[in-house]
Amino acid sequence: MSAIEKLKIAVFNTQPPHIYHGGVERRIIEIGKRLNGIIDTTVYSGTKSGFKRNVIVNGVSVVPCFSTDIFFPIDNWFFNRTVSQMVERIGADVYEAHTASGYCTVAALRKKGLRKPFIQTVHGVLADEYFESFKIGPLTPRMRLAKFFMLHLSKYEKEAAENATLVVTISKYSLKKMVQLYQIREEKIRIVPNGVDAQRFKPQQITKEEIKQIKSRMGLRMDEKCILFVGNLIPRKGLYLLIDAMKHVSTEVKNVRAVIVGSGPLKNSLIRYAKLNNVLKYFNFLGCIEDEMLPKIYNCCDIVVLPSLQEGQGITLLEAQAVAKPVVACKVGGIPEIVLHEKTGFLVKPDELELSEAILKLLGDENLRGKMGENGRKFVQKNLTWEKCAEKMLNVYKEALNLTK
Repeated sequence: MSAIEKLKIAVFNTQPPHIYHGGVERRIIEIGKRLNGIIDTTVYSGTKSGFKRNVIVNGVSVVPCFSTDIFFPIDNWFFNRTVSQMVERIGADVYEAHTASGYCTVAALRKKGLRKPFIQTVHGVLADEYFESFKIGPLTPRMRLAKFFMLHLSKYEKEAAENATLVVTISKYSLKKMVQLYQIREEKIRIVPNGVDAQRFKPQQITKEEIKQIKSRMGLRMDEKCILFVGNLIPRKGLYLLIDAMKHVSTEVKNVRAVIVGSGPLKNSLIRYAKLNNVLKYFNFLGCIEDEMLPKIYNCCDIVVLPSLQEGQGITLLEAQAVAKPVVACKVGGIPEIVLHEKTGFLVKPDELELSEAILKLLGDENLRGKMGENGRKFVQKNLTWEKCAEKMLNVYKEALNLTK
């Protein structure tokens, strides 16, 4: 990237990116880290999970803005209200909001008479997630409430995209859905896929003793094969489908476990469902783990499965392929753009038999696992690193500036 005058970028996200580790938060930190020295990135985030004081993470400043810490839609409303009151004092060259965070920014800037470029970054399109949620099946009262708020927030996401200088999204699929559901002009949208840190997520030479310790942490014996899932325990991640598939997998392979890394509102329901289907003994629910442990856990699994029913992209699949692990995922959303079917993994319909057949094929063929893993690492190194993502975002920032001159 060529040297340019240092820009000040203000990024808005309700959840502090140094505390939460979802795809949105990871993208914010990774881009800011790689553009440090070229731009000054300041992230404005809600006061959630004890975040009260300014911090600097990998050269990125993170500033607390008052919100609640009750329930995301409520937290988000208070966060946006705070941001709208302080927007004049921020003084950035470019303003960028993620999903429905910072949706009030454009109106606040205009009210103050400030003509600043505003970028709306959309990950999975909220309206699409809302409509797809009807395919998931019976919902708990909490899930129904979450769905109601998702529809409400999608209206703010649409409004922010309409008023933005440019809109960024992570996949061709999400672009199509924004045009279809939000009526955003395609020429206004830029695709900048998420990436992976291929130096952090890579095949590691681990001693037998280390493998034993890591597998013990995962609740595995040395002789057990590992199916790994990493993500939030929420409806669209399709974990009920994985539980159904394990009924078939466990009849063919006895020494196998599905290790579930992540937390979320469905945990107890998933445990009950697995118990009801007599497969709970084949599941280990680890909850959240330390970030530094994640590459080691990827390295100690055999395959990675993401049975999502709706997904803008799927950072888990990028990390798995970077570690040279074969993947199995549902052929939905933006996933087919980052997984090469029968080369780096298998893409299946959201069907328990298809999912179980793909899992069994990989578990039963070590050579195939190795070849797909090798292909996957080459693929993400060439196309989907955070360096490439950061370079594309820098171009978007410069383009937005030129459009408002």
